Amino acid sequence: MKFVTKAALAVAVAPLTLGVANAFAQDWQPDRPINVVVPWGAGGSTDQVIRVLTPIIGEALGQSVVVVNQPGASGATGTAEVLAAPRDGYTWTGNAIANNATYQISGLLPDTNIDDWHLYIAVAHVPVVGVPADSEFNDFGELLDAFRERGEGITVGTAGVTSSGGTAIASISQAGEFEYRMVAYDGGGPAATATAAGEVMVTTQLAAEQAELIRGGRIKGLAVLSDQPLEIAGVDPIPPITDWLPDMPLAPDYFGILVPTGVPDEVISALDAIWESDIANSETLLNYTLTNGAVLTPASGEAARAMAMPVVIEKACAALARGEAENDPSTIGIDCDTHSEIGG
Repeated sequence: MKFVTKAALAVAVAPLTLGVANAFAQDWQPDRPINVVVPWGAGGSTDQVIRVLTPIIGEALGQSVVVVNQPGASGATGTAEVLAAPRDGYTWTGNAIANNATYQISGLLPDTNIDDWHLYIAVAHVPVVGVPADSEFNDFGELLDAFRERGEGITVGTAGVTSSGGTAIASISQAGEFEYRMVAYDGGGPAATATAAGEVMVTTQLAAEQAELIRGGRIKGLAVLSDQPLEIAGVDPIPPITDWLPDMPLAPDYFGILVPTGVPDEVISALDAIWESDIANSETLLNYTLTNGAVLTPASGEAARAMAMPVVIEKACAALARGEAENDPSTIGIDCDTHSEIGG
């Protein structure tokens, strides 16, 4: 299934009117600021998306929604803080949904999975293989040949093993049959900046984290992890990686807000209504996606879970295949023999 097609499926939900959304939101009247913990450094794809979302949510609720960056352990440090916080509705997290769903597999957070969260997806992101502007590599084919010849002599900047960039290069290396050397940073933004500066030779972080650097001529986008070219405003389309690795498995990464289960029902009712109206109809969020090579995919509840599970399953089973899984995916209900949910 094509990336654009999968993403477009998410908008096939009829939005409520703005008035109805605000009426539901008023049922919960937060009396103090809400904290949204971003478990990555500032400037990365998660941070970008959450900083677009929080003012929209804050306006609907009539209360400040504050972004708190708390990087560490590939996002597990900040996520653990959210899980340990009181379940009063005032502490959320922002992340790629697949990260929260697979921390148990990586062993970083052995007691959590996707069903510990209320899901609010906003956008879909896709990784891009980027190199510094003065790189010796001018297309992905040249880079692929170099990976196969030089292996760990090629450095790849990512936000860590379990980040979108980390899982992207792992998947590419498996499909392309090569080795590499990862250099981890505190977020996708820092990894992209380091690549532009020539600290590393390649990055596989998300398009949103590289878009401004590509537009500014500091990074060359060699391939997008999709079977369709990626359109980023102001630059030539980035070719799909399937031009070189036609059988590589692909799945977009979905980003948004996650609220721990156990919070008061009125918190969830308010967010559900806000998501179906204010978020789904946000011109600001739409402009962000058009500028940064992302796709608007608003969804919540069971619809969000159904959207996220394909990439969750792929990420969990790929970790198992690479020998990186501390816990078998069956512990979170995933059968890697069939690449499906157990009982799903």
